[in-house]
Amino acid sequence: MSLDNRPQYSGGCQCGAVRFRVEGALGTASICHCRMCQKAFGSFYAPLVSAPEGGLHWTRGEPKRYRSSSHVLRGFCAECGTPLTYEGPDGIALAIGAFDTPEDVKPTIQFGVEARLPYVDTLPALPARVTLDDIEDAPFLTELVSYQHPDHETDEWPPTRQPQA
Repeated sequence: MSLDNRPQYSGGCQCGAVRFRVEGALGTASICHCRMCQKAFGSFYAPLVSAPEGGLHWTRGEPKRYRSSSHVLRGFCAECGTPLTYEGPDGIALAIGAFDTPEDVKPTIQFGVEARLPYVDTLPALPARVTLDDIEDAPFLTELVSYQHPDHETDEWPPTRQPQA
């Protein structure tokens, strides 16, 4: 919580080039199954939450934007490609996965269900394994070094120059 008792949230992209802070209560948290959101996120659906008007502040960098339709801009990190925003006539929504604590933002509604992929509802029934269960098939995991920005604010990022792909 902030000093004036308003909730505060922070987040950003995978590489840390773009960071944000949200002050105030978040709006509706949803997942959208429409084909445009599937493509924008490169995923089965887009998990989004509305930011309060005037409550979103970019604390490091700012997203690059792509006009995906006559009414919507999609914000993403120009460095790493992380999807960050859905900006429409009704306001700005942020990608839930970009929050430092995405577990605090629970979707309450689904949109665009006419395009929902037929197997999405069966995903929880798939066998599940933790990452390190794959050591035999992916031994590189034991020496993996993450260059991902941590899930908290940093004064400087990256701390040292990381190898470029």
